[in-house]
Amino acid sequence: MGVKLTEKQKRFADYYIETGNATEAAIRAGYSKKTARQIGQENLTKPYISKYIQEILGKKEKERIASQDEVLKFLTSVMRGKEAEEVVCPDGSGGTFRELKGSNIKDRVKAAELLGKRYSLFTDKVNLEANVGVTIIDDIGSEEDD
Repeated sequence: MGVKLTEKQKRFADYYIETGNATEAAIRAGYSKKTARQIGQENLTKPYISKYIQEILGKKEKERIASQDEVLKFLTSVMRGKEAEEVVCPDGSGGTFRELKGSNIKDRVKAAELLGKRYSLFTDKVNLEANVGVTIIDDIGSEEDD
């Protein structure tokens, strides 16, 4: 980033990301309560502060949303039976206990199916038959036509 934010501007931006409220962010960053609303709105119009906020939000978005590789790795581990989930089971005396259970066959088949679709491993056989007439149009002519 070309322009450095002051410590107060950085605090403002970080609080704004957290709260989504410019006035509250300005107050928490240390600006006067009397001018916080105006300063908050002004800070949001400053390109370098706005750019910083967008960069941080972009990073957070990437952290929240699974990447293609992450999804494929997860599906592969489910298909291979490496994923386990904790389930609550009755203990026979009115209580319960927790137990780790691996991926069941249904989950493994579904993961394999999704991976197969991703890599186009399965294709539907398509049989097309049609009665289509052919019409030839001679619109080029010949030297005799002249």
